[in-house]
Amino acid sequence: MKKIIITLAAVAAIAFSTVSCGAQDAAKGEEKGASKADVSYAFGVAIGTSLKETGVEMDYAKFVDGIKDVIEKDKPKISMEEAQVAIQSAIMQAMQKIAEKNSAAEAAFMAENGKKAGIVTTDSGLQYEIITQGTGARPLETDTVRVDYVGTFLDGKQFDSSIESGEPAVFPVAMVIPGWVEGIQLMPVGSKYKFYIPSALAYGQQGSQGGIQPNTTLIFEVELLSIEPPADAQ
Repeated sequence: MKKIIITLAAVAAIAFSTVSCGAQDAAKGEEKGASKADVSYAFGVAIGTSLKETGVEMDYAKFVDGIKDVIEKDKPKISMEEAQVAIQSAIMQAMQKIAEKNSAAEAAFMAENGKKAGIVTTDSGLQYEIITQGTGARPLETDTVRVDYVGTFLDGKQFDSSIESGEPAVFPVAMVIPGWVEGIQLMPVGSKYKFYIPSALAYGQQGSQGGIQPNTTLIFEVELLSIEPPADAQ
């Protein structure tokens, strides 16, 4: 929900950071008596997790060659600077493909979803449906609210949930993504709505850290529990 914008350069940095952390964890595993095979696999999992997030297609044989040239020969065929340029270029191309694919999927979904009974489309492009209509006050952008929510992608995969975290989320309305800012203000307290948020009202062409790709449509089922009293009144 937070306003997070990650540049492609930052994505590459995150990948390197995750690999480093994964390597440290694998090394700890070896200290505890893990076999060489187990530790090697742990390195693969750590590196693979970072690579998967970039969307870059790999030639695994060349990938292993690069590792061997550094570890066994200490003489890679390219410098680290050249490697970083190649990685950055590959990430940018992969992200562009993902962005185009997601944009097409979003356009098709929003067009069809908007035709369904009970779906309301606002001027901004936000779509919502009312599951339960409450009778309380509607929050303003300057308010802080308490909500329960579940967030999913178009394929139904869940990526966030206050319910699973064990407690409602409390946040200033103005501090979340535009689709939430608009949608929350439509809801009387006690309501439960379903938001279909186009990427332009979410994380846009950049996506965000935590697995939200560029041009990703987000679906949230939201229950507005209360409007919190001002801090000076608590």
